[in-house]
Amino acid sequence: MHEVCNLSCSLRLSPVLLHCSMRASAPLSSGVTCPQSGMSACLLASMLPLYEGHVSAVSAMTGIPSTSFAKVRHLYCSIQGTFTNTPNPRIQASFRPATPSPLTDVHKVQLHCTKNNKEHRTDDIAVNRLMVRRGHPFQLTFHAEQAFRPRQDFFQLVVQTGPNASEAKGTRSTFGLPARCGFGKPWSLELSSSTDTSFTMMVCPPTDASVGLYKLSMLTGSTTNTETSIGTLTVLFNPCLNVYISELDDWVYLPKEEERQEYFEDDIIDICLKLLDVNPKRLRDAMEDCSARCNPIYVGRVVSAMVNKNDDDGVLIGGWDGSYSDGVHPGFWSSSVDILRKWFKNACRPVKYGQCWVFAAVMCTVLRCLGIPCRAVTNFESAHDTNNDLLVDEYINDYGLLNKDGKDSIWNFHVWVEAWMKRPDISDSGVFDGWQVLDPTPQEMSEGVFCCGPAPVKAILEGHTNVKYDVPFVFAEVNADIVRWMLRPDGSKTKISTDTTSVGQFISTKAVGSDKRLDITNQYKYLEGSRAERERFSCAVRNLSVSDDREDVPASQAVLMMIQEVEKPVSGSDIKLRLSVRNNRSTPQNLSLQINAQTMRYTGIPTGHVLKEQNEVRLQPNGELFLLIDIPFANYGPKMLFNNSIKVSAIARNAHDSKEIYIAEKDIVPQRPTLTLTVEGTAVQFSEIMAEVVFENPLLETLKNCSITLMGSGLLQLPEIFRAALIGPRERMKVSVRFQPCRAGLKKLVADFQCSAFAKINASCNIDVKPALADDVAQARMNRYLV
Repeated sequence: MHEVCNLSCSLRLSPVLLHCSMRASAPLSSGVTCPQSGMSACLLASMLPLYEGHVSAVSAMTGIPSTSFAKVRHLYCSIQGTFTNTPNPRIQASFRPATPSPLTDVHKVQLHCTKNNKEHRTDDIAVNRLMVRRGHPFQLTFHAEQAFRPRQDFFQLVVQTGPNASEAKGTRSTFGLPARCGFGKPWSLELSSSTDTSFTMMVCPPTDASVGLYKLSMLTGSTTNTETSIGTLTVLFNPCLNVYISELDDWVYLPKEEERQEYFEDDIIDICLKLLDVNPKRLRDAMEDCSARCNPIYVGRVVSAMVNKNDDDGVLIGGWDGSYSDGVHPGFWSSSVDILRKWFKNACRPVKYGQCWVFAAVMCTVLRCLGIPCRAVTNFESAHDTNNDLLVDEYINDYGLLNKDGKDSIWNFHVWVEAWMKRPDISDSGVFDGWQVLDPTPQEMSEGVFCCGPAPVKAILEGHTNVKYDVPFVFAEVNADIVRWMLRPDGSKTKISTDTTSVGQFISTKAVGSDKRLDITNQYKYLEGSRAERERFSCAVRNLSVSDDREDVPASQAVLMMIQEVEKPVSGSDIKLRLSVRNNRSTPQNLSLQINAQTMRYTGIPTGHVLKEQNEVRLQPNGELFLLIDIPFANYGPKMLFNNSIKVSAIARNAHDSKEIYIAEKDIVPQRPTLTLTVEGTAVQFSEIMAEVVFENPLLETLKNCSITLMGSGLLQLPEIFRAALIGPRERMKVSVRFQPCRAGLKKLVADFQCSAFAKINASCNIDVKPALADDVAQARMNRYLV
């Protein structure tokens, strides 16, 4: 009775409705009354028919569960049979809900795919299939032989996704007119307009609907009739559209319009849904998996795991060893869509090969397609901490060479994904809402699976390493301390330095609306070396409950060494450097000096030795000397095809005291030759324009196995590939391509050059494609230009 009373007080009946209800219910007097309104139980129950068609709206407005309405309905029926010895015919005739008439002659249903998809911002994905976003209404038009009577005709829709769909799991919903109370996640239905032969309904998925492919059917005959299939619809997350009730925005809603302009990709939705369907959690319990797809946190972790092959036969096999003959070199991929299509076409067998930027690009494409806002983030000098202590141990030998067998490493750069979502699972206050790190590169396990995140960027900034998911690992990537050790031939080691400032440099993403770099380092950590930064580091250590025995090694200032570039290193030319050695003592010093250069994978693993020099030098009191370092292209060039950089190190020892060790390091990334890409003319949808790509061989030797590839989403249907067996010294390779852009808007044209001597060289340009006239668009659709 308490719920019934609360319901009556929340409905706030108009005086007219209240008067009519009181008059009609007068014969049903009862001693049971509502303490707040003073209304009798039978009055409250008799009011129910007035609200039969608005249960969902009233429930949302009042916060009263729909089950309370069911109790009122039950009370209504009980009153008529209990409060009087015999049923009152007048009351029953006036208030018993009328049996709806069957609506059996619906012969056509319009899904309005083009209109609905445009309003839901999914028309860039498809226009010939219904694709909607959570929390935003869409139209359906039903054609019948008679006019639809909303107060009399029985009409309901059924939506369901996944196997054994159920209301309890939120994967099935039955809703319609008159409105019915149900469990699970109710969809809403509202009559928009009607004529003598048709009626249009506005259908709205809840903001917590599971994403995926739904079957759509209708019930028109009676409550027990067989469902009549209408078709299918795909429900996606909603980052861009406000819903009816602002407090119930989708968890991935991104408020800034300008940040939502870049979150839509080509027609790969079937591949993305297939990726969800073959994930191990789905295979173990399909009902639970489909139910959990309402949650972007869950979906993010599933996609993070499925993009890599480890432990789930996902999309990509990681490859870092330089052996790529049975697949594609990670640096040669130009499109994440190509990778997903290849995976899908080959019966979901993993594609070879990927590295961090490839994994991140594929994940970005999948999340954006599903409707989760995301962006790729690059962290330079990125730490890989394998034992969760926020320290990276580096070992060098007597010659200054980096040890290959160290478990921890410093990656030259690392790329992950940030996704925008709320995090009510860890805080009701919203303090951790916003950008979350998701990393599909298989590095360390998270809860037994090779995935990472979502880790709130705000938690990383503040050192909250006790927050899920995987915050300690990401915190170390951007702010770990480096401890360098000298490894002796007898196995002993000596700590020579602690570096608290090098990890996590120039953390970047692409700026919205341009190709400029946006520095977001201050979102991950406070100013390097500041008191606030060190305090957050200590907080992170405390939250992990690890011992803080990382005392700094006093840096000896007796000798200072620095490696500098004499000129900008360019691939194809010798690298020229200068080593300065300065004596800060007032007495002479004799030093044994080792200079080494190693080619490095971007993951911090040395792969080859390209320079080794040894010198004995004498420093005058407070004196300084300079040594030139020359690394010939003939030495490093052949080893750079599968490597990213060259680490040059100088290590000096005092000839009279071997404990005095001084070290200097510099990472060299030779600049690649230039690839030129230009576009002539004004770009108009379905009208021809021309692009030109030019490469000039900078070497005095012939390049072999050369190719130029041109591609662009919405610009070219398929990549254009041009090959040349040889390009002689100082010769050019030039190609011209004519094409017709098939989609309007700002698009990116990408060209790449590949050969036997260089890693892939890229160039790109933005093309603003003007929309075609309506007749041209219609003709293009007929010609299958548009999906």
